[in-house]
Amino acid sequence: MSGVLICCGFAAKAEPMVIAALGDSLTQGYGLLEQDGFVPQLQRWLQEEGADVQLINAGVSGDTTAGGAARIDWTLTPEVDGMIVALGGNDLLRGIDPSVSRTNLEVILSTAEAANVEVLLIGMQAPGNYGADYKQSFDAMYPELAQQFGVLYVESFFDGLTAKGDPAAARQFMQPDGIHPNAEGVSLIVESLGPFVLALTEHAAN
Repeated sequence: MSGVLICCGFAAKAEPMVIAALGDSLTQGYGLLEQDGFVPQLQRWLQEEGADVQLINAGVSGDTTAGGAARIDWTLTPEVDGMIVALGGNDLLRGIDPSVSRTNLEVILSTAEAANVEVLLIGMQAPGNYGADYKQSFDAMYPELAQQFGVLYVESFFDGLTAKGDPAAARQFMQPDGIHPNAEGVSLIVESLGPFVLALTEHAAN
């Protein structure tokens, strides 16, 4: 088959918008069948919404913001129109200084800006065990960077689960490790994040 779709007797646009999902194991789909991962489920959600979008899974399990910054240049190939950035969880697990994580995210966002690639930045909140100062610095860097670079922003990857209100209820949507969502959890996450990704495509089209 050719790359051109025929709809109602007319040739549709052959080249869909390309969105790269730069992230860690949450983006990569850790512990799940390929079709149940975040990127494949989001791809299907976008298709159901009628969006002509091709997602690239640029998630690497275990990656930190430093890893994302190190591979941003070759992630942003010429055909990439937009990018989802979901990094920072492994920085937290390693107790990396938020100022270091912030610098890495600045590299990612400034590289995207230079390449004229629109970004959806997904934030994250630190647990309290590193102290109040650490948590304040870490939590604040995402909305501050989103404002600084003028990019779309979502507070948390897990908004679709925490919206349930009851933390105990949210656990049923997690894998046994308590860190990664199961297939049903990913579906809820996609339903929550999907409209923001649609907004990203609209920004990238302008």
